[in-house]
Amino acid sequence: MASPIKRLVQRLQRLRKQKQSQSTPAAPAIRRQQAQQPIRATADTLSIDLVNNTNSSNVYAYITGQAIDNNNALFILKADGVSAYYPTSPSKEGADLSDDASIPLGAPGSTKTVTIPHLAGARIWFCVDDKLTFLLNPGPALVTPSVTNNSDPNINKKWDFCEFTWNSSQLYANITYVDFVGISVGLKLTNTAGATQSVTGMPENGLDTVCSALQAQSSKDGAPWSSLIVKDSSGANLRALSPNNGAVTGNDFGTYFQDYVNRVWSKYASESLSVNTQASFGTVTGKISDNQFVFDTETFSQPSSADIFSCSTGPFANPSGSQLRNAIIPRLAAAFNRSTLLVDTTTPATSIDEYYTDAITNHYSRIVHEANTDKRGYSFPYDDVAPDNGADQSGSVFDGAPQVLTVYIGGNSS
Repeated sequence: MASPIKRLVQRLQRLRKQKQSQSTPAAPAIRRQQAQQPIRATADTLSIDLVNNTNSSNVYAYITGQAIDNNNALFILKADGVSAYYPTSPSKEGADLSDDASIPLGAPGSTKTVTIPHLAGARIWFCVDDKLTFLLNPGPALVTPSVTNNSDPNINKKWDFCEFTWNSSQLYANITYVDFVGISVGLKLTNTAGATQSVTGMPENGLDTVCSALQAQSSKDGAPWSSLIVKDSSGANLRALSPNNGAVTGNDFGTYFQDYVNRVWSKYASESLSVNTQASFGTVTGKISDNQFVFDTETFSQPSSADIFSCSTGPFANPSGSQLRNAIIPRLAAAFNRSTLLVDTTTPATSIDEYYTDAITNHYSRIVHEANTDKRGYSFPYDDVAPDNGADQSGSVFDGAPQVLTVYIGGNSS
């Protein structure tokens, strides 16, 4: 994640240049939100409280990431919740971990406090009524649990994760449904001054609520939303895959978005779409010309349903590394997922009331947001896109002086 930026305009410009030079489009709203935080030096370690809000006494947590202060080495927290495990490169693929990384959370209602160093690209994994299997490939590279690989040893287990980066400037954490909906999770961040931020997440029955709504949507429009539901051996809901991951497992939405795309192309053949890049490019406008959506030097062909759900393929790819294209892609992809392009000629759309109002939309995302008690949580890759000073959709907490991050596993905090 990017560092918070506020002190110097020069630092902001340097960060934007660094971000926009990457071939993968930057996550714009995160960058904007973090810019609101003052630059300060955090402590060397951080406490994380893991709260077992499930009904099980057999819940295990795992924390993985890159150790920023140790040359970004692969980091795994040991089972004691304090000691660092830095795996060495194995001689073969699929090697077992040499240290126990399963952190027991105790009985329902218990809180387990763990301590971590500065970490980038970190995840807190948790599994109910079982332990997760992590493997190592040469590098070392961590082989993490998968919901799309049927040969993965964790495929039939009840697990989930949340994400964070904690560096010398700030802690940033978020819940995520980009891959799937599983175990309910909430976050609370308390800073050194005692102020708190929260993401409440879903209630305990959130997964069942999502699955029921997916079934209802399939009955309504005939699209394969219900095929995203994964059951366990008893017939209970195990998880709900995102449409992007559903396509990986064979649940293809085919031409689902085509009618909407056609209507967008028709509208902007005679009108202009304004894209606020929220970067040095300012606002750029686009129109349809020769069946391409043209924004200055960048052209976009019609996206397929798979392109829209992935936000990174077809017209949303950027093989040339164009900085302008990097700025447009997140906002255009978000507008297609939220189906706002026919109700607002500006993107990001100015009001969340305009999201998901078309019959053809990312109903998985709509349903997920409705199931969260505060309506927040990443549900597609660019769900952090928001208008300037707009409402957060991504379900994030961040602060430059964190005291403790509390993670509620199995139901929201309030």
